[in-house]
Amino acid sequence: MEKIIYNVTVNIDHDVHDDWVSWMKEVHIPDVMATKCFLESRFCNVLSDHEQGGVTYSIQYLAASEADLNRYQKEFAPKLQQEHTAKYNGKFAAFRTLLKMVDQF
Repeated sequence: MEKIIYNVTVNIDHDVHDDWVSWMKEVHIPDVMATKCFLESRFCNVLSDHEQGGVTYSIQYLAASEADLNRYQKEFAPKLQQEHTAKYNGKFAAFRTLLKMVDQF
């Protein structure tokens, strides 16, 4: 079965950083996982020598299939992304990347 990694990279402003990390761990990531579209998630700090006005994180969600990812994007993502934007509007930059897992060792 073809697994897909849905990677969300977020640069969050320093002034809301601690609140955002707590909210991500206690509310947002659990809400995403509650959709049952993903098998697991990872919350990673991006190590970088050139932080550009904030702290960067990568949140990775592992989907068992492209169909599960598509279901998430259609049925759940708009509402969850809007909640994030409403809470931290103007305090973050984000982009999303899809990765197809080729192999696992």
